[in-house]
Amino acid sequence: MTRLRDLAVLVRAPAALSVPGDSLAGAASAGWPAGARSLALPVASTCLYWAGMALNDWADREVDAVERPERPIPSGRVPAQTALAVAGGLTLAGLGVAGLAGGRRSFAVASVLAALVWAYDLAPKQGPLSVATMASTRGLDVLLGASAGGWPALQRAAAPAALVALHTAGVTALSRGEVHGGSVSVARGVVATTTAVAAGSAARALTATPSSGVGVAARLVSLALTGWYAVGVLRAQVATARTPDAATTRRATGVGIRGLVPLQSAALAAAGSPGLALGLAASAPAGAYAMKRVSAT
Repeated sequence: MTRLRDLAVLVRAPAALSVPGDSLAGAASAGWPAGARSLALPVASTCLYWAGMALNDWADREVDAVERPERPIPSGRVPAQTALAVAGGLTLAGLGVAGLAGGRRSFAVASVLAALVWAYDLAPKQGPLSVATMASTRGLDVLLGASAGGWPALQRAAAPAALVALHTAGVTALSRGEVHGGSVSVARGVVATTTAVAAGSAARALTATPSSGVGVAARLVSLALTGWYAVGVLRAQVATARTPDAATTRRATGVGIRGLVPLQSAALAAAGSPGLALGLAASAPAGAYAMKRVSAT
């Protein structure tokens, strides 16, 4: 009988703590077009994220039987058909919540996001197209928060969406070396990518103006959170550039996933929501602790 803990491992449950900030950052940047209902969009995002994780393990079950036999499906703790059913059920749940929270526009964006999640999991995971697909899912997740406001709102959320997508591309490229080790050139490229993301986040904080509702305190909070993001993520990635073995690469990948939280929080502060930004950032230690108990990768 499949236990709840096995399902939590299947969907990488703690890693979902890196998800709510996507749509919240998008909603804040767009002026909260769905109002209070915007707070429900992270639920839709989380459902789609968990669906992708379950589908990933279903699609990779034969490879995992050789490379990661401890995972739920090859170890026999979760039947393959159960994993596929979980992926399908969570996808439908995510689409339903998105539609209820943001209307038909949010449902449409969530549908494209779900299609990309399934395309990524079911297609070969090597090469730049795979990295670009994964990056686009996180960028689109940010836009989901702005989707209820239509095209003008999506444009206002484009900058944080691009930063999250670029960060995700770097983490995804690095993660390819989790089992057999990576390469110095890839790790150096990822370090450059993270540096560019941090610079872009800082630029958003510095260029925010009082006329847009962003005061000095909010800008300072955004800069501080950007610094937290840069120092934490770059330290792990630089270590991988020096020693790109599997263990160091796996550690840097986990740090990169957790690094989404301060990056999202910086975007929230730059959009004039410093209190919510600090609240989101406060969840990072809990996420780090949870990911030590259930792997995020």
